[in-house]
Formats: sequence, structure tokens, C-alpha cells
Amino acid sequence: MTQPTIPHTGFLRLPEVLKIFPVSKSTWWAGVKSGIYPRPVKLSVNITAWKAEDIGALVRSYNG
Repeated sequence: MTQPTIPHTGFLRLPEVLKIFPVSKSTWWAGVKSGIYPRPVKLSVNITAWKAEDIGALVRSYNG
């Protein structure tokens, strides 16, 4: 199985993020709250997403 491609710009919704970081939703949100994972951006009342740049930087920090 190959690692999903992360775009250089744009936004990723939670299901896309969890394909890159296979943890549960509750674990992801706990990591956001504690500062381990990046904070999301509210795109509208019901839409939360993460900047692709932030997720890419997180992947690079784990890969060294």
C-alpha cells in the first residue's frame, strides 16, 4: 500500500488526514488539543480542514 500524496497547497479534511496518520478520530483530536498535531481551520460552520502545508510539515518531522 502506498502513502497518499499530500498536495503542496490547499486543505485536507479529516478522513484524508487519517489516511496519512492512521489513528482514531479521538486520538487525532486529543493530539490537536495537546499541540502534537496542527490546529485545523474552519472553512465554514460545518467544515473543518487542515492546511496541506501543515500536514506535509508534520509528515516531514516524523520522517526526519
